[in-house]
Amino acid sequence: MGKLHLFDMDGTLLHGSAAAVEISRLLGLDREIAELERGFAAGELAPPEFAQRACDLWAEGLTEPLVAAAFEGAPWLAGIREVWADIRARGERCAVISLSPGFFVERLLGWGADVARGSRWPAVPIRERVDPAGILSAAAKVEIADELCARYELTRTDCVAYGDSMSDSALFAAVPTSVAVNADHHVSGLATCAYTGRDLREAYELAATPW
Repeated sequence: MGKLHLFDMDGTLLHGSAAAVEISRLLGLDREIAELERGFAAGELAPPEFAQRACDLWAEGLTEPLVAAAFEGAPWLAGIREVWADIRARGERCAVISLSPGFFVERLLGWGADVARGSRWPAVPIRERVDPAGILSAAAKVEIADELCARYELTRTDCVAYGDSMSDSALFAAVPTSVAVNADHHVSGLATCAYTGRDLREAYELAATPW
């Protein structure tokens, strides 16, 4: 029977960082995005509010070449392409589900993900306001997982989740196998196993261990 591997991006595939942080760094907005990230982590900013405030920061300077540079220069875990190639060689599926902007997340399709789903932030260059309906949440990750299961004729019991933080908690609670990757307390107690390091191949091997 096939499996569906579900990957978070920020803090999971990206080691100690997030799409918004990498974009803001190139715009010289390190301090401003750090404050927004702190507010989000503390629950003071809901995902749509975080998205709008980040867009306000980026409105003057964000371009497609800058997004590409942020993506290429980000601190990705080693072995992502190799893991996804192995998953697909086994006849299984891999998807990335992230609250981060779709225009960043979707670049992972070029690395071998079957699906890369992010929040629907305004297109670059940013000229519109955020539509809250397009911003994902922890609960939305479960809904998307269910949608993908239906597409691939699988069930939640066939899913493996990889994540690091509060936005992954609902998904970790919904599937039988989960790997906490460089994770915080929000998911460490829910995970089947935990990995600390910078190579996705090692986390992937943990997920394959019978539990």
